[in-house]
Amino acid sequence: MDLMTALAITAGAGGAVVSAPIVLGAVGFTSVGIAAGSYAASMMSAAAVANGGGVAAGSVVAVLQSAGMAGLSGAATAAVGSVGGAVGFLATLI
Repeated sequence: MDLMTALAITAGAGGAVVSAPIVLGAVGFTSVGIAAGSYAASMMSAAAVANGGGVAAGSVVAVLQSAGMAGLSGAATAAVGSVGGAVGFLATLI
């Protein structure tokens, strides 16, 4: 692996980990709950309608809300970093 590939992987992983909480907040998954009128609110509404009035535990909306309120867990941080690193690597192939 050459230096540019290593830098791209590192930048991708680091950028993904740093930007994940920012993106969650931007779409409405905030530390105080789901922001009214946001994309997250429409996701929550659709999930509640699909599940008969409540959001199912472990659903995408529930997991994203948990990450928005409490931050990413260690496992989630590793997963986001891995995906970011993979994207960085793939960018070197283009």
